[in-house]
Amino acid sequence: MRAKPAGMRRALAQTVGGLPSAFWWLWTTTLVNRLGGFVATFLALYLTVGRGYSAAYAGLVVTLYAVGGTAANVVGGLLADRIGRRPVLMAAQLATAVSTLLLGLTDGRAAIAVVAVLVGFTSNASRPAVMAIMADVVPERDRTRAFSLNFWAVNIGFGAAAAVAGLVAEEGFLPLFIGEAAATLVCAFVVYLRIPETRPAADAQQETAGQSPRGNVVWLDRPFLALTGLTALVCLTYQQASTTLPVSMAREGLSPAAFGLVIGVNGLLIVVLQIPVTRMVGIHRRGPLLVVAALLSGWGFGLLVFASTIWFYAFTVAVWTVGESILAPAAMDVATTLAPVGARGRYLGVYSLSSSVPALLGPATGGWLFDHVGADAIWLGCGGLGTVAAIGYAVLVRTRRLRRTVNSVITTIPAHSPEQASEP
Repeated sequence: MRAKPAGMRRALAQTVGGLPSAFWWLWTTTLVNRLGGFVATFLALYLTVGRGYSAAYAGLVVTLYAVGGTAANVVGGLLADRIGRRPVLMAAQLATAVSTLLLGLTDGRAAIAVVAVLVGFTSNASRPAVMAIMADVVPERDRTRAFSLNFWAVNIGFGAAAAVAGLVAEEGFLPLFIGEAAATLVCAFVVYLRIPETRPAADAQQETAGQSPRGNVVWLDRPFLALTGLTALVCLTYQQASTTLPVSMAREGLSPAAFGLVIGVNGLLIVVLQIPVTRMVGIHRRGPLLVVAALLSGWGFGLLVFASTIWFYAFTVAVWTVGESILAPAAMDVATTLAPVGARGRYLGVYSLSSSVPALLGPATGGWLFDHVGADAIWLGCGGLGTVAAIGYAVLVRTRRLRRTVNSVITTIPAHSPEQASEP
């Protein structure tokens, strides 16, 4: 009767044990940030319902927000290498709190547009620093496990924030801006107290002597850029979940409530399955995982060609969600492994473009294709993108530089007992 609890403790230790305390404090800031991440999700609704602006203007502002975030990934990564991870993380959190509150108080089309760019920039500038700190403090054998747990925190926070924000917004939108600013300040306080500077000392000395890797080194790294581009293709399919999918379901006569239930499968499965997936990916090689994840992601959307009932729509979401849960940590781990230690911030900043550029281009592209070629062509196109990415990953991992790195086992199971597991 006691074997089952012991087995569960062992499985828990194998999933979350052995990770340094700095990782768990960073994990906590990720969760808190996402729990307070109200503004990006409800920005368009705020502008149209709360301020009475047109849908076209709201779309422009959301696009400008994405433009700011795209630029921040590159700049934030460069600064994380030049001046350190901790200063960038602190400055980004404090600037995000101020700019978010300012956006909630700003009026006028031009002013809102400018502040939206600023919020997009500040709220994304910390991403490369966060990933670089994780890469600095977590041993290579445990990185995919760490990235998977971080992805889990992102989705738990996002799901909870969306639900809470929807209720709060019924009483007014300003509390959303105040709440996000407050949550970001809490994260800045945690960073100040608990997150050390992790930039390798040797790299800091090389920077002072002018011997660190050049700023353009990442743009000359063709295998790394190929990895980033292939991942962007897969992420482009995910963008259709919040744009083309609800419109397509409405054309099929399904209600907005039906879409809410269907897309809710994504968040539910990530919360429930990410821990088992974390253990699963820890004992498989990275190359095959990337291929499988790309195919599941692309053809999860491709199956929508056959969808007509709410249950089949939910099934397709389940398929691409499994692909997303595998791809996110595995691809991030490969990107981190390929990055030179002295240029991790720059590399991971550029890698972040694999999600921010699709977020910028995906909605408009999907909408145009929906109007001109129809939904089925989009779903088959998503399957095609997944297939192209899978083939690209398969070819990429056979190159001399990546063969040993990408095809190695991602994570080794910790040898310690459950009692020795690090606590968050």
